[in-house]
Amino acid sequence: MRRLFWVALGAVAGVLVVRRLTRAVEAYTPAGVSRSLADLGDGLRELADAVREGMAEREQELRIALGVDAGTLDPQTAQSLGVPFAAQADRGDDQPGGSRHVR
Repeated sequence: MRRLFWVALGAVAGVLVVRRLTRAVEAYTPAGVSRSLADLGDGLRELADAVREGMAEREQELRIALGVDAGTLDPQTAQSLGVPFAAQADRGDDQPGGSRHVR
């Protein structure tokens, strides 16, 4: 009975080793390398899409928080942030908060 157990254990170990070696060899064939590069490219595209989506969401949150989209940004906040403000453009100021010199 003991010998049968060790023979079965050896056979299972042999099968597992052969399967792993076969997978490793297939990974280095031209088809395997191509497949892994395609998977890497797909992963990078998914990562870039997720980053772009996160950036767009954060930009929208910041625009809402600052009141840029709603047009509720007051002149003082616009000046401190360096955001062009319609009232400053109407006054003819060259710089936010600055005065225009007339000669």
